[in-house]
Amino acid sequence: MIRKTHAKGFTLMESVIAIGIVAILLTTFLAVFGPATQGIRRAISVQEADRLTSALERELQILRPMTDDDYGTAFEKAFEWIEASGEKDNEVFLYNYKGDPKNMRADGTMEPYTQNGGDPGQEFILQPSVRRNGDLELEEDLEAIVGPLYYVAATQLVFNNGSLTLGTPGQIVDPHGGGPAANPDAYPEAVIAYNAQIYLMRSNTIKYVEVFDPANVEQLGRPLFSRNLAVRR
Repeated sequence: MIRKTHAKGFTLMESVIAIGIVAILLTTFLAVFGPATQGIRRAISVQEADRLTSALERELQILRPMTDDDYGTAFEKAFEWIEASGEKDNEVFLYNYKGDPKNMRADGTMEPYTQNGGDPGQEFILQPSVRRNGDLELEEDLEAIVGPLYYVAATQLVFNNGSLTLGTPGQIVDPHGGGPAANPDAYPEAVIAYNAQIYLMRSNTIKYVEVFDPANVEQLGRPLFSRNLAVRR
């Protein structure tokens, strides 16, 4: 005589309780490790932006053929970029992109490598770049961007009670208490000290760049970090 055995399964109540326990554990896990994960991503972004700051320093010390023909000196270029960094359509952006070493632009930078795949170091080289909004090269580079796009808000540093403090955004003055300098020739010092605040953009597409307004920079949250820098005549 063959006896039939029936495997005992979970009741509906037991299943509901199990699902509830799993939900509680997941909520606890996210509450504990979620901020830590965000902190790791933020730290990685800070490290990358930190490296790009060196590219910003170099860019404000050179004049590129064709691109910077409107400037008489690199100091004139730096003066305008710092003064106008918070203006719509004059924003300064930092990023990495795939540059094609076989194709160079007239200004000495690499054409973007936009093909799929490719061997790093041969078909393309990861290139840090600094461009202002409105540059045709910015739109081209964003087609081959690698990683995030960063916005730079630059503010002159002035002396206040013997120490350097933030000046007025959008204005460059005699740092020792004098009036505004209308142009580099009217600036009395050999050095412009400034603070660069680096913000993580919400998107690295040209469409987002076109609608971005630095007047609403608080929408990007707090800057990843800030750095005191200087440019010299």
